[in-house]
Amino acid sequence: MFDLALSVLVKLAVGFVGGVIAWQLGLPMPFLTGALFITAAVALSRSNTPKTATSFPRIIRQSFTAIIGVMIGQNFSPELFGILDTLWLSLGAILIFVILSHGIGFVIYRYLGRYDRETAIFASVPGGLIEAITFAEQSGAKVNIVTVQHFARVILVITIVPLLFFAWTGEVVGSAAGVEMAGASYSLWDIALTVVVAGVGMVVGKRLKLPAAILIGPLILSAGLQLSGVLPAHAPTWLLTAAQLVVGVGLGAEFQGIGRAQLVRSLGLGLVAMVAYLLLALGFAAALVVVVDIPFSALFLSFAPGGVTEMSLVALSLNVGPIIVATHHVFRISVTVVMMTFLVKRLGLTSSKT
Repeated sequence: MFDLALSVLVKLAVGFVGGVIAWQLGLPMPFLTGALFITAAVALSRSNTPKTATSFPRIIRQSFTAIIGVMIGQNFSPELFGILDTLWLSLGAILIFVILSHGIGFVIYRYLGRYDRETAIFASVPGGLIEAITFAEQSGAKVNIVTVQHFARVILVITIVPLLFFAWTGEVVGSAAGVEMAGASYSLWDIALTVVVAGVGMVVGKRLKLPAAILIGPLILSAGLQLSGVLPAHAPTWLLTAAQLVVGVGLGAEFQGIGRAQLVRSLGLGLVAMVAYLLLALGFAAALVVVVDIPFSALFLSFAPGGVTEMSLVALSLNVGPIIVATHHVFRISVTVVMMTFLVKRLGLTSSKT
């Protein structure tokens, strides 16, 4: 237990150093991207070390994912109900986006990457890492490649998107962007309530089998408490920075054990796919912004195919419609799960192939 605690503290310390370096360099979301890159570099340098000795405990990342959900819920306000009647249009567009992006990704991984059909199908779905891996295992796909491609998808998107905002606005974006969103004044009660709601929401979300339950359970509970006025709370900005650090370290640690040749190939293919996905997301956002009362920036983040936790964290950090973004990404994951279920049945992809 002591060794595990020491290992976690060392990884967080290394990630913090990476975050400080990224912050000094003026990079967007420094404590996410900096921690991710330096942790990934360390993990890759220890490719001969057993993964169990170098992995980052999932429960820690899940706990901070739940806290991210609570902080998103704390931004919920009655004014948001005014645009709910227009979300059906953008959510419907998500359905089309998922189908188009999956088709584009399949072509890239099947014909450019030369992956077999099953691997290309599940490597190219634009969302649902755990779900994609589960279906891949059942269908005889190469699970290690599917896993690496989905990590490449998430990591490339959360790296590229803040850089795009930086190029667009000319301002460095990151943890400081959440100052207006997270109350400047807070008490120990606010922190304690945030932690308790995160824990309860995570358990309830899992019991109810909600999509992205670890994030969405706390989000819904937090939003309900916020709207009711019974237990309003405002988490401090530094807690958002800590969440960025933990998520970055957790993602970077997953690179341990991945062969460098496969990593380079996966990142190259992932970059091609990400450019296509992000161009598609820009097109959908540009088309929708003229017909729905949602800012272009929020629409773009809603379609950018990163992980629901990571994209919600980006939206929260940039103070760009985190509730709207989280809603669209949960719907995106739900659509991809339904689509994968259909494909498994339609194409006869069964566990007998494994």
